[in-house]
Amino acid sequence: MRVSRRTIVMGSVGIAAVAGVGWLMRPKSVPVDIAYATREPMRVTVDAEGRTEVEDRYAVAAPVTGRLRRIELHEGDMVAAGTIVAWIAPAPLDGPSRRQAEARLTAAQALLHEAEVRVAQARVAEADAKRVAERREVVFRAGGISREELDQMTLAHRARADDLAAADARRGAAESEVAGARAVLAGGESAIAVRAPVRGRVLRIPEPSERVVMSGTPILELGDARALQVIADVLSSDAVKLRVGDAAEVVDWGGEDALHARVRSIEPSAFTRVSALGVDEQRVNVRLDLLDSPPTLGDGFRVEVRVTVWERPEVLTVPASAAFRRGEDWAVFVIEDGRARERLVRLGHRTAATVEVLRGLEPGARVILFPSDQIADATRVRPTGA
Repeated sequence: MRVSRRTIVMGSVGIAAVAGVGWLMRPKSVPVDIAYATREPMRVTVDAEGRTEVEDRYAVAAPVTGRLRRIELHEGDMVAAGTIVAWIAPAPLDGPSRRQAEARLTAAQALLHEAEVRVAQARVAEADAKRVAERREVVFRAGGISREELDQMTLAHRARADDLAAADARRGAAESEVAGARAVLAGGESAIAVRAPVRGRVLRIPEPSERVVMSGTPILELGDARALQVIADVLSSDAVKLRVGDAAEVVDWGGEDALHARVRSIEPSAFTRVSALGVDEQRVNVRLDLLDSPPTLGDGFRVEVRVTVWERPEVLTVPASAAFRRGEDWAVFVIEDGRARERLVRLGHRTAATVEVLRGLEPGARVILFPSDQIADATRVRPTGA
């Protein structure tokens, strides 16, 4: 049978048309962003905003009622312990005022005696903590304890040393109170010298001008700007994950490098704060010791704190945007032979950027990021940029 040329042409056209329709109706591949399951270090942190604060702040107050001369010091000036920071001309005493001054002298002498006892107790505690820290260091060098245990003993010794310094400062303040009370009883128009109880920097002067002040009115605040701590308020749900001694980093303080810190204490009671979204939040103050404080960092500066609560040198991770809920389980889409394949996975620790994969994936697997409702099991996909 002879087939005409016209029939052959029409058949070819029909086959091409059918093939074209089939090509147009074939399932199109969905472009997707991908990432790889990789083994890498992972760290889980509790992040919070905080502020720096001088550890031992001393408010120098007027010891008597009288006229305060203009304060010649300026905020930021350094003063030594015993330096005269202000002069007050006491008001003349009447009968009742003199009896009050005598009672105040008696009370000041009692406080001075108490302060001296506390100094002695703090000195004994500091010496004992120092001996323990030295013995622990010897054990650490021999491999008997971990670095964390040694750091805890070092921090304990530092705390006892701070307690001794604070007790000694309170004794100086009590001595000033006794001197002021005696000066009031002496009467007359001679001015009373107000002295700094400790060595430190002038942090704040409420009012430098000459004026009449009542006894107990704050004149200025002193503190050692080099001895800084950080106070961070964290969500109560995050605070329960923290432990005293946890390592932390202080970032966004103005310098390039992160500062090392360690959790000193976690307050036992929370407070309510309204968030930027208007939601009531229960938050807890966490105090951290700065282990390396730069001279440019001062009192009341804003910082960001990252406290490490879990860390491993190598775990299998994928971006958090790849995981999604599938009932009670977690799942990801992996790419195999150009198609999306759903895999159930078991996840571990999470951060804002990554999640730990405990089971269900192998290193090097390609996972789909931000899977949309266009993607299901066996959907053809095409990595963007491929």
